[in-house]
Amino acid sequence: MAEKHNFGITPVTCHAVNGDRTGLAMSLNDHEVKIYKKSGAKWQETHSLGEHGQRVTGIDWASKSNRIVTCGADRNAYVWTLEGGNWKPHLVILRINRAATCVKWSPEENKFAVGSSARLISISYYEDEHKWWVSKHIRKPIRSTITCIDWHPNNTLIAAGSTDFKTRVFSGYVKEIESKPSSNTWGSKMTFANLMAEFSNGGGGWVHSVSFSPSGEKVAWVGHDSSVSVADSSMENKLSVIKDNFLPFMGLTWVTENSMVAAGFDCNPMVLCYDRAKGAVSLVSKLDIPQEKAAGTVSAMSHFRNMDKKASSGEKSAELKTQHQNTITQVSVFEGTKEKCKRVSTSGVDGSLIVWDLVSLEKSIQGLKIA
Repeated sequence: MAEKHNFGITPVTCHAVNGDRTGLAMSLNDHEVKIYKKSGAKWQETHSLGEHGQRVTGIDWASKSNRIVTCGADRNAYVWTLEGGNWKPHLVILRINRAATCVKWSPEENKFAVGSSARLISISYYEDEHKWWVSKHIRKPIRSTITCIDWHPNNTLIAAGSTDFKTRVFSGYVKEIESKPSSNTWGSKMTFANLMAEFSNGGGGWVHSVSFSPSGEKVAWVGHDSSVSVADSSMENKLSVIKDNFLPFMGLTWVTENSMVAAGFDCNPMVLCYDRAKGAVSLVSKLDIPQEKAAGTVSAMSHFRNMDKKASSGEKSAELKTQHQNTITQVSVFEGTKEKCKRVSTSGVDGSLIVWDLVSLEKSIQGLKIA
């Protein structure tokens, strides 16, 4: 059902895995990036990348080219390549004056996007003439820190969430390295930095995570106002929002065309579904179902013994019944694709990384439909 790995008591800021899931890159709330290799059922540390001067805020590992991109509060980003058994850094010219907050490779891995507190998005690509990574900026109409980004499957559009409570879709087309993109449901004008769409769910929460659906027709995001929102470009950008009795989510990813996994302050990943016909988002099930004791198994003698020894009836406990013992800050596809995800990984403030098996969960949890 779930495979749990603990890396101590330090929060996991961000993580990423390589294409065959034998390598793991992770930041433990400091300036270093730890590289682990899968050894049996455990992860063994093989490298420590310490080029950043301040806390690492984003990591992404390209599955095809095997390059790692990192960004940090030191306003820098590095592209790491494995040469002779060692990871070599290549500085990226971001041209930002505030911390970098998130980073993501494009699907074709010929460019990547970096969000920042400088109220802009840097689209970085490799310039063969000078042999370095250069950047173009998307600025308007961004009014605050970019907190999360995700690429459209067409390698051109990019979704970004920010602390001004907005989610926006921009064109990240770079004419220097790619051919002109064709039109899609988001529009036809795709010159660099063109604003394709802008959304607000009417609440007042920072956007913590954003994700394009496998087809790219829908974009979903989670906010600090305990909301999950989906905008459908095939239905004239129709907006669907759910606010339930859950705590705010911090991470989100699609796992099929109509299903998502989100996690956050509840410490429990949850599956949500989008119904296009109804235009509604609904909560399907929690992934982490605690093993409760069967009713009636606690005898009267045990009840009074607990009261005598612990001054407690045993009915209440400060310990969480979930496998994560603190806020989950990231949810990522671990195995498979957004179209058909087999496993997702979550990491958080408790220093743990947990891999959840969606295939077995689909069979064991009543009402869970991820197909």
